[in-house]
Formats: sequence, C-alpha cells, structure tokens
Amino acid sequence: MDAAAVFWALHSDLPREAPGSAATTRALLDLAGPLPPGARAVDIGCGPGRSAEVLAEAGLRVTAVDLHEPFLRRARRAGTGTFPVAVVRADMAALPLREGSADLVWSEGAAYLMGVDAALRSWRRLLRPGGVLVLTDAVWTTAAPSAAARAFWAAYAGMRDVPALVAAARATGYDVLAERLLPDSDWAGYYDPLAAAIAAWPDPDEETAVALAGARAEIDLRRAHADEYGYAAVVLRRGGQQVTR
Repeated sequence: MDAAAVFWALHSDLPREAPGSAATTRALLDLAGPLPPGARAVDIGCGPGRSAEVLAEAGLRVTAVDLHEPFLRRARRAGTGTFPVAVVRADMAALPLREGSADLVWSEGAAYLMGVDAALRSWRRLLRPGGVLVLTDAVWTTAAPSAAARAFWAAYAGMRDVPALVAAARATGYDVLAERLLPDSDWAGYYDPLAAAIAAWPDPDEETAVALAGARAEIDLRRAHADEYGYAAVVLRRGGQQVTR
C-alpha cells in the first residue's frame, strides 16, 4: 500500500484531524464573545465534525463544510443527534455561501490547505459586520528551529510565528480579540489515537511498513521538539474595512 493510501486508512476513524479538543473549542468560543441569539456558524474544513458538534451544543446553527466525503459521512452522523448540524460538500476556496451570512466562521487545523492569508481574505466576506473568525494553524515557537523540525515542516512554506500570524490578520482587516497556543494535551488528543492506529496495523507489507514508519516519525518528532513548534489559535473580529495586497 502506498503512502497516500496508508494515510487515508490511518485517518479513516480518528476522532479529529488536527491538534485540538472539545475543551479548547469551548474556550475559543468563549473568547469570541457573546453572539446573537440563533447565531449562524460555518465550520470550514470540518473533518469528522467534532468542532461542529461542540458549536451546535452551544446553541449555534452550524453548517459544516468539507471536501472529503468519508469525513462528511461521519459529520452527518454526528449531526443527527440532539444538536443538528447541516453538512455541505464544498471546496473551502469556493464556498457556496452568501456574503454576510455567518456570525461565526470556524476552522481548526484546515486553513493552511488554501493558505492562511488567502483564507483570511476569502472567508471575511462570509461574516456579517462585527462577525468573528476563529482559526488554528501550525506556528513556530522558536526563532531557531532545529534542522529536523525545519525538514519536517519544509512543505509548509507559509508557517510562521504567532506575531506574524496576528500581523497578517490585522493587515487583512481584522481586530484581534485573542491568541493562544494549544496545550500539549490537544496534541495528545490527535497523536495518541493515530499512534494506536499505527500499532494496530496487521502484518504490513514492506511499502506499507515504510509509510507507517513515516507516520510514527511525525509523532516522535513532536515529542522530541515540542518546544519548537505548536498550534496557535487566533480569534478575530471583522473590522470595518478590508485591506488588500
């Protein structure tokens, strides 16, 4: 099995697709401030729908958006309980949503797929005046990351530190309400189930074993270099004027 097939097999039943937790989602929602009754939220890059569930439990009318159909099937199941979630299959760079239709735009660990700066510009149109965007992204937490950390993140050319992420948000016309690094426990919430899936793989062939070792190396790298990079959350309010560059 090639590396791509192994990746999707490992991720077919993970509780989440990036570092995070229900507790962090609730904390970030609190930082977003009071929202109007019946507020509408859009969870972009929703994955299996864990964040969308938390937002719906808080009383928001949630639309969860992703392009990967297996994730959407799980999100649909999550949204059939007490707290319903509408699920839409769409490209995050071409969302079929009306301008000013959301009080809250949410994206945990997904904005990098289209580029965070592009997401900041594109998703701003979805927010009503004064609406809030919450996103998380990988960031450097040291000015001198090790060669191993740099090599792993080399494919993410847009990775930067928190001050640079905040500056990009302000330059795009947002007021920054809050910023925070996600705790180590949020990484465990992502990597512990992934490590269990790797360990449970039955009798891998040689190609599969190489791909599994690569996934395991990602987990080991984080444990060895946790002081060099992390995930940061920013809570942003749409300002009155967008700055274009």
